[in-house]
Amino acid sequence: MGWRGTLRSIRAAQRRAQRKVQREARRRQRELERQRKQLARMHELQRAAYEAEVYENRIELLLSVHKESSQAVDWDAILRSDAPVMPKISRAHEETARARLERFEGSIFNKLLRPSDSKHQQLLRGVEEARQADFAEYQQVLQDYDREYAEWEATHEFAAKVVEGNPHACVDAIKSTDPFRDISELGSSIDFKAEAGGLVEAILHVRGDEVIPAEEKRLLRSGRLSVRQMSETRRYELHRKYVCSCVLRVAREVFALVPLEMVLVHAMGNVLNSQTGYVEEQPIVSVAIARKTLERLNFESLDASDSMSNFVHRTAFRKGKGFSAVAAVTPSDLRAPGVSTSGEETYGRAVIEEARRRSIPQRVRTYVWRRDGGRCVQCGSREGLEFDHIVPVSKGGSNTARNIQLLCETCNREKSDSV
Repeated sequence: MGWRGTLRSIRAAQRRAQRKVQREARRRQRELERQRKQLARMHELQRAAYEAEVYENRIELLLSVHKESSQAVDWDAILRSDAPVMPKISRAHEETARARLERFEGSIFNKLLRPSDSKHQQLLRGVEEARQADFAEYQQVLQDYDREYAEWEATHEFAAKVVEGNPHACVDAIKSTDPFRDISELGSSIDFKAEAGGLVEAILHVRGDEVIPAEEKRLLRSGRLSVRQMSETRRYELHRKYVCSCVLRVAREVFALVPLEMVLVHAMGNVLNSQTGYVEEQPIVSVAIARKTLERLNFESLDASDSMSNFVHRTAFRKGKGFSAVAAVTPSDLRAPGVSTSGEETYGRAVIEEARRRSIPQRVRTYVWRRDGGRCVQCGSREGLEFDHIVPVSKGGSNTARNIQLLCETCNREKSDSV
């Protein structure tokens, strides 16, 4: 083979090598593309699972607001706490300086050689300076004591008002703790106000459009995410359960923080005002919740919307339309001997009667006994004492300390006859 044939053979070998490299590159490219699609598929499934979990967790949060509650505050323990002890002046510096002076005055050197008075005067000045140092330290300690005592006194006076059932103090106690942060994070806010007769009202502003998701997300068997518009019926039902769950949570927090026996909770929503034709914020669920009734409920298993039937309440709800405005429950409703029901509006008559007959809390009894000195406020007798409602329960009297007094049996009967 000549040199031309040798060159042709070399070029042919080079072309075969290039084609082999190209085939390998294409095969590698196809493999990488397959891996990319697999990874994309895995990421899509993971993202789908993540989004479905986030959605389900969101729904669970909306429906389980009532399952959480703060730890109860023991106002009686705060009321019984001892005042700070007034400090006594310490004479440590003076005693040390005086000891040095006495050692000098009693030393042999001082008695035999009788040195000048300069050393003695120096030690005397040291005693006076030490006395001033002790007094300066005492002044600082006394300032700390004054501050601690003022704080204790203010706390003690505030606790006394709370135990007494002062609604304004109770509202201040609730506001200062901010126990509704998670409700606020879900898009709702709460205001409180004190009512006459020892009642506290909670106004819950529910932003349904912001709280309830507009879409439903579900993980299919294939691992893909199904996203579709949530039906109006489903949204209304979730909204209803969420509102009632928040109402229960508000009552639980109030009863954990302050020693009230009842709280009025009004959930406000944006609904059509048929009188004006505009969408306005109006009551959609209004409930008078009694502590004793609430404490009997199993919050882990109950349905929040169904639980409203345990209390004096008003609500108007239709599956296809959602909430309508209702009149808020008022203290006069709790005193009414009976209230008729119509349509979707419901009242708990049995709960009304229970609220009228509820017993005086032990903490109120203890406070009244101490306040009245364990004797009848009319005649001073210590025999046959009874806890008397100044304004009878049948006439709307509350179980707060301001409405309770100690009377002996005789004075109580005379008062009952006059009433």
